[in-house]
Amino acid sequence: MSTFFADAYYFIARINQDDQYHGRVIEFSKTMRANLVTTDWVLMEVADALAGSEVRNQARDYFLYLRSLPHCEVIEAARDLFDRALNYYHRHADKDWSLTDCTSFMVMRDLGIKEALTGDKHFEQAGFVALLK
Repeated sequence: MSTFFADAYYFIARINQDDQYHGRVIEFSKTMRANLVTTDWVLMEVADALAGSEVRNQARDYFLYLRSLPHCEVIEAARDLFDRALNYYHRHADKDWSLTDCTSFMVMRDLGIKEALTGDKHFEQAGFVALLK
């Protein structure tokens, strides 16, 4: 079974029916058979994005649900990963990648994951496949 990295783009669209990408993500998810990997940083980004929305209160329950799934791994925030991502962020100052993106890139490289559930062009710039483009 494939393993995909799940970006905030994917989770925000899944949770928020008003998101412009909701339909695309739901259709893609219907046939998706894969293990998922994400990070605490991505989930924080999702919560931040939903903070002012009507679905804010769904974030906590959705995150707990994700953590209970046997096919979903949430990488915990750790100082070593943060420091490596911060160095990567600094080395790529010519890009407008967020620090969260850089932590995602580190995790994907560490685990040999090539494909991400995202439409974010930054993943492509970093050499990965954005499955929701």
